[in-house]
Amino acid sequence: MGVNDKKRRIVEAIVELHEEVGPAATTITAIAERAEVQRLTVYRHFPDNRALLAACSSHWQEGHPLPDPVTWSGIGDPRRRLGVALRELYDYFGDGSEMLTSILRDEPAMPEVGEVMSPWWEYMREVAGGLAAGWGVSGDDQRLVRSAVGHAIGFHTWRSLASESLSNEEAADLMVGLVAHAAARPLEATPFAGP
Repeated sequence: MGVNDKKRRIVEAIVELHEEVGPAATTITAIAERAEVQRLTVYRHFPDNRALLAACSSHWQEGHPLPDPVTWSGIGDPRRRLGVALRELYDYFGDGSEMLTSILRDEPAMPEVGEVMSPWWEYMREVAGGLAAGWGVSGDDQRLVRSAVGHAIGFHTWRSLASESLSNEEAADLMVGLVAHAAARPLEATPFAGP
């Protein structure tokens, strides 16, 4: 077994364990057992958590690329643009739900996860900004639309809707309706009447 083969097996073991139990619960012993190598071999290739997480992230992202905003950024109608984007994002979330659930759960407890996730969060902020534009609102109304878009593109929003047995298309349509409602109803016109 060559060095590259051992390294590949270690990376695959890291990815599998991060999906199954999360990075916080993944141990070097478990990685070594899964990859059928010695613990020292794992340390030789990946001396610390940052190296483990970077290898896992790189390998996982090859099979789960983020949706390319180019596919929707040229759509002028904001409702249609948001619908296309949400369907692509929700498909991405569905394909990667196990890993994303584990990583996002463990991120607050592991600073190294936050470092690895930094580009992902930047992507999400840029997507939110692009999808919140063009709704014909400004000021506080724009802030409301931006908040609704941010909620709509969130992984936990998708997960909640998927747990209600909504298809990705149904979930996307529901969230487009939410954002459109936010854009159509200025904050001053939406007081809470109470029970």
